[in-house]
Amino acid sequence: MDSRACDIARMPRGGPDASWLDRRLQTDRLEYLDRDDVDDLKQKVMDSLDRAGRRRWIGIHEKCARIAIREVADVPSPKILELGAGLGGLSRRLLERHPTAQVTVTDIDPAFVAGMAAGDLGSHPRAVVREMDATEIDSTDGYYDLAVFALSLHHLSPELAAQVFAAGTRAAKKLLIVDLPRPPAPLHIVLLAVVLPLIKFSPLQHDGFISSLRAYSPSALRALGHHADPKITVEFRTKRGLSPTVAVARRA
Repeated sequence: MDSRACDIARMPRGGPDASWLDRRLQTDRLEYLDRDDVDDLKQKVMDSLDRAGRRRWIGIHEKCARIAIREVADVPSPKILELGAGLGGLSRRLLERHPTAQVTVTDIDPAFVAGMAAGDLGSHPRAVVREMDATEIDSTDGYYDLAVFALSLHHLSPELAAQVFAAGTRAAKKLLIVDLPRPPAPLHIVLLAVVLPLIKFSPLQHDGFISSLRAYSPSALRALGHHADPKITVEFRTKRGLSPTVAVARRA
């Protein structure tokens, strides 16, 4: 491994400029979603996330769909690629909200892909369901107007996350990243303390606690993009805080 790869592998989730405290608020522990030995718990987390995404008072799918559609507002019939689609909730909202969008719905998990293909997405005239690795996108350069990777980047190590930036900005004109925020360290400690008592009783809270420790900061996302290709620029649509991180990467 060359020195550049070693540097990105060791990069804290808080970014190269992370404070001493922030560097300690991270973990390599896997979420249930990342494990292959807890299928029941994994399914419970996915179902909980999907329900939360569909609820009006949370509406993650709806919010992400609106963000994505704004990024292709000037394209009459945009080609949109969703990476890490899970159960397909976001892609459904994209198809509902944009009457001419063509959506390629993908996930690396064969079971999730089979479930989506057997349902409404599999028969939708403007949707294609495929198994795909977000780090190795199978398409020609610039084929998609937008690639969307929502609430998934924190699952990946820095090396793999950088590959998503490389692949996403090659296959699409823009790569939209929506993910959990990484709050300033003192606030982060308070939030973790609130959730900690719940992780033994709720699979969703268990994964949420770990996700928070694995979330990337804005400076980390910039470093990942630069590592993937110095020509990649990363712009942020939100400020650092408790709102989800929304970043758009593209090649200059």
